[in-house]
Amino acid sequence: MLFAPDERELYPEPQNYRVQPPQELGDILEGECRPGFFGGVSTVVLKLFSCVQPRVAVFGKKDYQQLMVIRNMCRQFQLPVDILAHETVRAEDGLALSSRNVYLQPTERKEAPQLYAMLRAMQSKLQSGVFDVDQLAAEVATTLSLRGWEVDYIAVRRRRDLHKPTFAEVAAGEPLVALAAAKLGATRLIDNLEL
Repeated sequence: MLFAPDERELYPEPQNYRVQPPQELGDILEGECRPGFFGGVSTVVLKLFSCVQPRVAVFGKKDYQQLMVIRNMCRQFQLPVDILAHETVRAEDGLALSSRNVYLQPTERKEAPQLYAMLRAMQSKLQSGVFDVDQLAAEVATTLSLRGWEVDYIAVRRRRDLHKPTFAEVAAGEPLVALAAAKLGATRLIDNLEL
């Protein structure tokens, strides 16, 4: 069955009540680049869950921060919905699949897999004992900029809360995730890699 409501069905009146994610999760990284974005996402997903009342909802890991926002919202509101994380689906060259990819020009499409390749390079350096994640992120941002990207952020964060890890946490093997957002031409791409 397909539930495909139009705007009038979901919004028969102005949406004056909104869900506001906590600043420490909703206003960093993607939320810093797109103020209010996660408030809108949380509100519409809560409304959708209220209409559908699903037992399970699947969110892709490509939108890593969004997945965390929705998972935390469901936990705090005690919604009876299991949020499952789906691995990022990629093209053969590593580019994360996205509806935005159709806007890439042919030369940009050839360059686009570099975003994921740079995250994998960070992973390799981390595995070889380089624990200064800020320096690793800065190197990737510089490399991408030199290749013509307009970088919004490259960051390594703790998986559990997306906060910056300490050097000791990194050295001790804290589960991390590298997150990236950058524009290539007119197309903004995001990606991440669990480390």
